[in-house]
Amino acid sequence: MHELSVCASLLRQVEAVGLREGHRVHAIRVLIGPLSGIEPELLMHAFRAACTATRVGAAELLIERAPVRVRCLECRHEGERATSTLTCGACGSERTQLLSGDELLLTGIDLEPSDTRAQRRAPAGLNRRN
Repeated sequence: MHELSVCASLLRQVEAVGLREGHRVHAIRVLIGPLSGIEPELLMHAFRAACTATRVGAAELLIERAPVRVRCLECRHEGERATSTLTCGACGSERTQLLSGDELLLTGIDLEPSDTRAQRRAPAGLNRRN
């Protein structure tokens, strides 16, 4: 299952950002295309297993699915297509360019200030709420 190695790489990147900023990681956002070779459900299971032994801890993995989009090289039409049909939706040409659908992107990391850092920054006598 290569999703586990994908998670390990993803978590290394996220930990580097979270630790550098001195925050806890609340959520990790990824964009996955159906042609990426990654199964979102398997990635979710691998993520749960992989993050327990990291400083990311109980972070949530939020997966957004990217559509398959192609551009026709004949008529220049752009549109979404099924993963099994990469032909042009307007003229039927097989000469298309893939615009999206094969990506696996880390699109965001939701960070929360750590308790000790928030307490140090708040002036005496004030409660800080996030």
